[in-house]
Amino acid sequence: MDTLLTSLLRILEFILALGVLVFLHELGHFLVSRFFKIEIEEFGFGFPPRMVKLFKLGGTDFTINWIPFGAFVRPKGENDPEVPGGLASANPWVRLAVLLGGPVMNLLTGVILFTIMFSRGSYYDITRVEIAEVAAASPAEQAGLLPGDLITAIDGKRVDGSSRLQTLVLARAGQEITLTVERDGEKLTFTTTPRANPPEGQGALGIVMTSPIVENQTFAGAADMALRYTWQQCVELLRLPGRLIAGTISPEESRVVGPVGMYNMYDYTRELDEEASSNAETNPAATSNTLRLIAVISVALGFTNLLPIPALDGGRILLTLPELITGKRRISVKLENALNAVGFILLLALLAFTTLQDIINPLQLK
Repeated sequence: MDTLLTSLLRILEFILALGVLVFLHELGHFLVSRFFKIEIEEFGFGFPPRMVKLFKLGGTDFTINWIPFGAFVRPKGENDPEVPGGLASANPWVRLAVLLGGPVMNLLTGVILFTIMFSRGSYYDITRVEIAEVAAASPAEQAGLLPGDLITAIDGKRVDGSSRLQTLVLARAGQEITLTVERDGEKLTFTTTPRANPPEGQGALGIVMTSPIVENQTFAGAADMALRYTWQQCVELLRLPGRLIAGTISPEESRVVGPVGMYNMYDYTRELDEEASSNAETNPAATSNTLRLIAVISVALGFTNLLPIPALDGGRILLTLPELITGKRRISVKLENALNAVGFILLLALLAFTTLQDIINPLQLK
């Protein structure tokens, strides 16, 4: 009975956390709309059908709806440019700002959560690559690399994470490369040739990678790391298709997950946090796994909504670009609405597919 109650409470926690992220996304659209004096007919908590109207403020109905997940805003004239004072009739730069409001709010939320997380204790700086071990007779050993070296560049190209290093190295397998490293504050360069067919259990260079530990961050330091961490996550998402094609990441590692998969990750991080919190000597940072996951989801939500897919903010931005660039008449409203409708149907199909996949083939997290 206790286990069932714990599971139900954890599911409610996850729904609330995800709902807050969706709410903040819509709040971003709302605030930018009001800044540019675009009328908002309704700001709904949850999704329709409507349960109750709370109040009306500034011409906006604030409502509670029956589906208890996230929120939505309904601008006046959202899809009809003939409606005066509405979104669709606004200047294209204003429409662009409104569309960016939601994703930017999610990205800022991620930065804030990461800042809180990094200010709680020691953390690995995943934007840097440190050598933890060097295998005997490996290209790394032959070049003179040592444990503790920080690899900062390969052939002049900046290394901003382990996945970037893997991509750069594998692209030059069997060819000589130049590595730039930091050792005891000194900048050094080494040349070596990555192996195309390394021994089992070793990589092309023969190193074990880790990230340097950053101790006791100040708030300014934590904020700086949070910005770099957020940027790194967006970059990794952009690189994902290329890494999948290059074979540096498996389809399982790069799979898209739905709400069920995200809940499985949430449940796992909550268990890690509870286990770590039971140890009085634990670094406070070790109990921030759930906070980190929520921050990652927030950044991913903001980034994903910027993708040029109809029905997403990025798709609507894409349809606004011709008008912004040429200064001429916008594309047909009927065509725009049709593309967004098709995109919405495809997104629902993707949601159904990922949910089914997460149920049939659950993520292996332990």
